[in-house]
Amino acid sequence: MHYMFKGNTLSSLTYSIRGFDHCELYVGNAKQTAHYYRTTMGFQPIAYRGLETGSRDRVSYVLNQDHINLVITSPLEKNTDIGAHIDRHGDGIKDVAFTVDDSESAWKTSLERGAKSAMEPREIKDDNGEAVVSAIETFGDTIHSFIERKNYNGSFLPGFEKDDLELESVSTGLVHIDHVVGNQPDGEMQSVCNFYEKIFGWHRFWSVDDKDINTEYSALRSIVMANDNEIIKMPINEPADGLKKSQIQEFIDYYETGGVQHLALSTRDIIPTVRMMRANGVDFLPTPRSYYEKLTKRIGPIQEDIETLAELGILVDVDENGYMLQIFTKPLQDRPTLFFEIIQRKGSNSFGKGNFKALFESIEREQEKRGNL
Repeated sequence: MHYMFKGNTLSSLTYSIRGFDHCELYVGNAKQTAHYYRTTMGFQPIAYRGLETGSRDRVSYVLNQDHINLVITSPLEKNTDIGAHIDRHGDGIKDVAFTVDDSESAWKTSLERGAKSAMEPREIKDDNGEAVVSAIETFGDTIHSFIERKNYNGSFLPGFEKDDLELESVSTGLVHIDHVVGNQPDGEMQSVCNFYEKIFGWHRFWSVDDKDINTEYSALRSIVMANDNEIIKMPINEPADGLKKSQIQEFIDYYETGGVQHLALSTRDIIPTVRMMRANGVDFLPTPRSYYEKLTKRIGPIQEDIETLAELGILVDVDENGYMLQIFTKPLQDRPTLFFEIIQRKGSNSFGKGNFKALFESIEREQEKRGNL
């Protein structure tokens, strides 16, 4: 494991990225997908765009929980870019959007540094105010939108209307996006990391290679990219050679390009969060009982009851700053691609290196069931 520090190879940006704004998923049936996230994970519908609001080509549901916004979008017509994305990748994340103070400057600066435009800056407005949006391409078919809200007091963005379904969701305690993980084909991880260094001036926060992360069958390499204040972290993974197919390669096979493998969502108390999500029907990857037999010896004393963690399948890892607790869902759609991580940090800034072997072995058991190991 390596910790990497900031370099000053690029001049400072003329704009600031304030954090993750939202993630937009392109899916086959937005209404049913939104219902799933609401009832199992506790997201509240807050805004809607569709035929009733004048949107003829797409429908979108905006779901919120504390600082997390998910936009669930489906096409309303045939032969659309959204439909083509779903046909190629299955349900997946199209847009990892950032909140910025100046969308036009973010777009211009990115293009000057070598990025490709996905959407030129445009001002959008309605009775609730105005916003400026633009976007650039990143790995695979994924984009980064730059969202600048100007005196805007609506529920999400101009063009969306407040969701009037009056469906009350029960929060599961999720707070914010901790990190967003991008999987890349073998040999492309470094070039993607170079992109984030060049376009945004981000630094390499943490890394592991196949000597650190391997099982009997498979391995991976990973570099975590972070912005200056480290509010945004994006681990970039690629498969490494192994005796059998790694979970990273399985993702690439079914997604067909690099793409977002999982969202890590933070909670202030992982035990009730996972209890509630399990009761609501979320499928988590199982953790073998043997993992917990020497857990205290490996990580030292923790506040949580080990038996409770074992019952729920929650993993624990430690670094010099503290410890963290995490658990991973199974894929949330039929293709073995996108899944979610639930994480609680108690001082630790790491990404669960000590759990990678247990996680990989659990995923490999699922791959074997699918005939993909």
